[in-house]
Amino acid sequence: MFVLLPPSETKRSGGGFVPLALDSLAFPALTGRRSVLAGALAALAADQDATVRALKLGRTQLAEIDRNAALLSSPTTPVIDRYTGVLYDALAADTLSPAARTFAGSHLLVHSALLGPVGGLDLVPAYRLSHDSRLPGLPLKKHWAADVSAALEASAFDGSGGLLLDLRSEGYVSLGPAAEHPRRFFLRVVTEGADGRTRALNHFNKKAKGEFTRALLQNSQAFDSVDELLAWAPTAGFTLRPGAEGELELVVAGHL
Repeated sequence: MFVLLPPSETKRSGGGFVPLALDSLAFPALTGRRSVLAGALAALAADQDATVRALKLGRTQLAEIDRNAALLSSPTTPVIDRYTGVLYDALAADTLSPAARTFAGSHLLVHSALLGPVGGLDLVPAYRLSHDSRLPGLPLKKHWAADVSAALEASAFDGSGGLLLDLRSEGYVSLGPAAEHPRRFFLRVVTEGADGRTRALNHFNKKAKGEFTRALLQNSQAFDSVDELLAWAPTAGFTLRPGAEGELELVVAGHL
């Protein structure tokens, strides 16, 4: 089973590990594309104006340029400890049990715009690059989509069974769609109004995804089928149900 998360634009600084080693990351078939993009992003940082345009930075975000300039030499930290923001605050990786962190190393993936999908405990630097960034001569969809899709398919559906739960936002799905497969499910966070109608959530969906992922990690069970997952969810306090074909709905109360 793999749980595939989006990244966050906000990240913690620093880290206690050696600089980025691209060949140490999950999905080694992506190493070449990672190298090209990391080199281009670090080089772009030499031109402040070009970087501001490419990354759509505001005046208070210029420190992100220094992060990018040093991304190949700055210290690293595990993926689940690097990202911040609503989803990752709810995940609260620093309070996970040792067993849950070990499980994250094998079963949690985060789709970085810079590095493609990486493992939960892979070591990464602080950087700034989003799915909608516009690097000169390197359109991210063209750079990533085909190879990321192939890597996900080869890893998740290699005959070993298990599920691929895709919790990414649409922007990151576009950088590497997961192929339709009986064991691939896209998770949508929804709520039900007093009128009985189901509505998708926007901001609050991040918190729900973080809480759900945390529970999966703490449970540390690699579900082989969606029926097993659906049976477990209420025992952990979640309402999870089938949605449209290839989708699951995580039902959250309120927030209308």
